[in-house]
Amino acid sequence: MPAERLEAIVSGRVQGVGFRAFVLRRAAELALRGYVRNRWDRSVEVVAEGPRPHLEMLLEALRRGPRAAHVAQVDVRWLPATDEFDDFDVRY
Repeated sequence: MPAERLEAIVSGRVQGVGFRAFVLRRAAELALRGYVRNRWDRSVEVVAEGPRPHLEMLLEALRRGPRAAHVAQVDVRWLPATDEFDDFDVRY
């Protein structure tokens, strides 16, 4: 199955609630590559590459978030994979 790239900006109460750790765990479970990071505007950016069905499962998790989060909006872009990542990590 060819890899694709998901770029998502998650807005709402998503910083200071364990959102990055939540995304990191879910991405690892799905064997995705990429990163998650907080943005200056209090949103969270997620860039992930892998099979489309796995990316869609991650997107479903992003829309839900961890228990303490409140996801107001998820802006999504689908692109071809670049294969630039070896693993999935948190960027600071």
